Amino acid sequence: MGVPHSTARVLAPLSFLYDFALQQYGMLSTPNMKTIHDRNISFFSPQPFFIAGFFFPQQLFQLVWLYRLYFAKGTKEELAEMSDFAAVYALGNVCIGTWMLFWNKEMLGTANVFVIINTLAQVGYMATRLKPMRTSSYNSMLTHIVSKTFAGIGVLDLLHNTSAAYFVNQPASTAIKVLTGLGFAGAAVCSDWIFGGCLVYDLIALSVGQSVVDPGWGRTLGGFAAGTAAIVGVKNWLLPPYVKGNNGYTTVEDAGEA
Repeated sequence: MGVPHSTARVLAPLSFLYDFALQQYGMLSTPNMKTIHDRNISFFSPQPFFIAGFFFPQQLFQLVWLYRLYFAKGTKEELAEMSDFAAVYALGNVCIGTWMLFWNKEMLGTANVFVIINTLAQVGYMATRLKPMRTSSYNSMLTHIVSKTFAGIGVLDLLHNTSAAYFVNQPASTAIKVLTGLGFAGAAVCSDWIFGGCLVYDLIALSVGQSVVDPGWGRTLGGFAAGTAAIVGVKNWLLPPYVKGNNGYTTVEDAGEA
């Protein structure tokens, strides 16, 4: 799945620029992305400004990660890990950027295909290939932050876009409510602080968005957010998820790259 560093250092920034350009198109065009959102409200429609509030700081982390990848700021092992993630990172940017083209044309079913691909790719990579985070390594921490925030917001994207594409103006059924609670609780048990924090943020965004559509469902989602936060907190307090020390790697500090 990974690519050589020589490819990763070009592929990743280009994919970022592709996504960034199309996001600007989505915000500045007529109709814009929020207009389409407001036309297609469903039981998983979040408060849209929560999404913007998430992506701004997340893009700052991406830029730092891209800088360190492009200029090879790190050890051979660290750059290999970053390059391994770069292909999935680029796929995500291409999917999110292309999603915007179809979303703004209100072709929501087609747009949702790109959301599904991105979310499955990001969550799958995080769960199966991402090595444990080493707190002694800036690059390891950055890779985890970028990967897990991509996966975390991908969960919200999948819920939102699927409901908007196929269940416009429909309330959440009992089955949807039960599955939502069980799904987030199960994911919380498997989450570290970063991905778990994203899950809580997703639920808060959904709760606020639904508070004006279906207040009862909005309050339930708020309860799910509190429960998910509790599970993430207890789980990671009892089982700290990160590796302290260099664990056989030369750290950024030792390499003089800090």
